[in-house]
Amino acid sequence: MQTQDNAALRDPLLEASDVSMRYGDFIALRNVSCRLFQGEIVSIVGPNGAGKTTLVNTLTGLFQPTTGEVRFLGRKLAGVGIVELSTRGLARAFQLVNIFPDLTVRETLAVAASSYSGLRWRMLENFRRNDAIGRIVEQTAKAFGLEESLDIPSSSLPHGKRKLLDVASALALHPKVLLLDEPTAGVSTADKYGIMDTLLAAAERMKVGAIVLVEHDMDLVARYSTRIIAMQDGAKIADAPVKEFFDNEEVLSIVVGKGKH
Repeated sequence: MQTQDNAALRDPLLEASDVSMRYGDFIALRNVSCRLFQGEIVSIVGPNGAGKTTLVNTLTGLFQPTTGEVRFLGRKLAGVGIVELSTRGLARAFQLVNIFPDLTVRETLAVAASSYSGLRWRMLENFRRNDAIGRIVEQTAKAFGLEESLDIPSSSLPHGKRKLLDVASALALHPKVLLLDEPTAGVSTADKYGIMDTLLAAAERMKVGAIVLVEHDMDLVARYSTRIIAMQDGAKIADAPVKEFFDNEEVLSIVVGKGKH
């Protein structure tokens, strides 16, 4: 991913404007505005219950905000289904391994590739005879180092490779914007940087425009982000470049429960 430069002079890929979300008397989001530009890796951080998941679900079209609006490539998300959004270029990890544990790695990637090709699910049984799907599957597997595992059940992969497959499934959609929700959760400390390096290199190779990363691991946030958005009680409390964010003792104390480290 390339670092953001002169973002104010360019149109955002993804934009939320004064987004709020209410569930009865409970306010999950409070007038949140944010923008995502080409070349950025923006991390969303905050304590449990801060509104991170609600914000991401709203940004990716899963939830429609009570007030405000979200635009992707300049078009409103309201009323657009998740599958349609994925074909337009807004994708998040499918976690298909959990949904279809008996599929092989090849078949798992083929599900996503079929959707990207406008064939939805019906091509799963015949994907081997479809050259376009086959090329996407092979390209994606190679980008993630999964080419030697294509014909084994996805559920039998080591945990780290299953996490890579989750992301690979989303990248098979050739998204312009990709959401990564704690992509190294449950992975050993020794493996987490390797997984992040692999998936970001793959995203670069497959020309992903920008990434939204929801992450609790502040080491990963510091190492890979270009900008950080911090949430608390449904409100945005910071939106800053990495150094400025980590120099802010007050925000850090809220996000991680202690001062700068």
